[in-house]
Amino acid sequence: MFKNVFRSDFLIRTAHVILTWVITLILFLHDTDLRRQRENGELMQPVVFSLLVLLSVMLYFTVSLMDPGFVLSDSVKGSGEELEEMIPQNPIPRLRRCGYCLLQQPMRAKHCQACKHCVRRFDHHCPWIENCVGERNHRCFIIYLAVQLLALLWALQIAWSGFHSSGTWKLWLIVNGFLLAALCVVGVLSLVVVLLLGCHLYLISINSTTWEFMSRHRISYLKSYSDEENPFDRGILCNLWDFFCMCRTVVWEQVYYRGSHNHV
Repeated sequence: MFKNVFRSDFLIRTAHVILTWVITLILFLHDTDLRRQRENGELMQPVVFSLLVLLSVMLYFTVSLMDPGFVLSDSVKGSGEELEEMIPQNPIPRLRRCGYCLLQQPMRAKHCQACKHCVRRFDHHCPWIENCVGERNHRCFIIYLAVQLLALLWALQIAWSGFHSSGTWKLWLIVNGFLLAALCVVGVLSLVVVLLLGCHLYLISINSTTWEFMSRHRISYLKSYSDEENPFDRGILCNLWDFFCMCRTVVWEQVYYRGSHNHV
């Protein structure tokens, strides 16, 4: 389930952990609400904040090291008699064989050059987690983004509480320099995570992936549909329910058949 940690991506994961805990340390050591509450014996918020940061790190490693849904063999669930019966009734694009790993690709799968594997329901390859986001880890990726955003917004509020006025700008920078740097980093990361989470929630609500949304005119099973049509879309509530609550491998050929049948 988990890949080998000690590869070139080890540096990226190490940098993530170091940056997270350096910023957390700055927030605790500077004269912020966290430090004042800790000194006054009010430990609830400092403990909860620390646990939230720890949870975000744990989710980061879970998503980063988790199998995103690699296609490791030619066996495709549901590619037997059930699919053979429906193909003659409605022309479904034939499963193609990957030109790199030479395996048969299930519908919505794509080969990732960085991971050297085809990935089921491929969304994108994320350089920050050094892993693909696919069918098996997409849900965890969204949960990670939500937890990370909560921690970042809380960190923004904590950092803002630590600024104090000084006699001159030079003296102010000396006193608040590290906190200002932490605030800028957290602010930029917050903006990135908000945009990323918002885009993914929108794509989930229409049952599309980043790859399909960006490259639909080059994807064989979407070419016959207009930009507003999606054979996998079952409505916002059903799409959200399927994504967050269904824990099984989906045979997308069957979903495509039902969607294309309605399309016709």
